[in-house]
Amino acid sequence: MTGNKSIEVEGKTVEDAIKQALQQLHLPRRKVKIEVVSEEAKGLFGMPGAKLARVRVSLIKEAKST
Repeated sequence: MTGNKSIEVEGKTVEDAIKQALQQLHLPRRKVKIEVVSEEAKGLFGMPGAKLARVRVSLIKEAKST
């Protein structure tokens, strides 16, 4: 992943979506910026899965040392 690219991933929870994104990018959490696009919503009677959580994960640009 180079430049200012980002990916959006959905999961049952925000944490699940973040884990999936980090696995796809093969990066540790400290190397990325995480934005929560939408949180999960529970269904009827509190059952999970009515609406998935969505996160946008972007690579943090590191300053070049000279």
